[in-house]
Amino acid sequence: MCTVTYIPLGNNDFILTSSRDVPYERERASQPEKYVEKGIELWYPKDGKAGGTWIGLSSKKRLICLLNGAFKYHTSRSNYKKSRGLIVKELLRADKLKSALKNIDLIGIEEFTLTIINWDQKLELIEFVWDGKDKHLKSMLQEPYIWSSSTLYDENVKQLRWNWFADWKKLNDFSQDHILAFHHNAGIGDPNIDVLMDRELGGTVSITSIKKEDNLISFHYEDVKEQRKSELILDKI
Repeated sequence: MCTVTYIPLGNNDFILTSSRDVPYERERASQPEKYVEKGIELWYPKDGKAGGTWIGLSSKKRLICLLNGAFKYHTSRSNYKKSRGLIVKELLRADKLKSALKNIDLIGIEEFTLTIINWDQKLELIEFVWDGKDKHLKSMLQEPYIWSSSTLYDENVKQLRWNWFADWKKLNDFSQDHILAFHHNAGIGDPNIDVLMDRELGGTVSITSIKKEDNLISFHYEDVKEQRKSELILDKI
């Protein structure tokens, strides 16, 4: 839940890609599958620890992606009321998203940032941040963005990553293969801060890329450590 990029493609289409950085000792996630929960169809990779997810789609024509942390670094406590990955699933199922975001009880939940995409009518990009005390909801322009987790990177490193992303955009190739290459290769050869992170105790364990093009959605998933890939093709969301 470390690095997320968003690329609008026009005509209600987009690519969202997420690099998941967690401790290497954390239980492995399962590859994306279809689930039906409370009558709602969901597609997501399931976290091996809490059973939630950091990225998923729903039949509500909605995508939600989670990053750990809010605006600045925080020290995690040993216990929280609920996993943030379960919050993602709850919001994927919600009938009215903005009402759900307004009313959901997050007291006792660790800080997080959500990138949310709706395409039920027109394409909409939303950033939702829970800083441990307050909720912050922001409608975003349809422009390419990159987010980096505040629990792993300070403002200087975040700016570096914005610069790498700006250089990537200049190549003017907004294909899924090209953004996946960015998530694999962007950086300066320092595995502590490169997008494909590899620190002593943790790093990038998977990369997920979701592309919507017309009525077709491709859900690409890579287990980085086991070098295993899977692909879901959906055409009825």
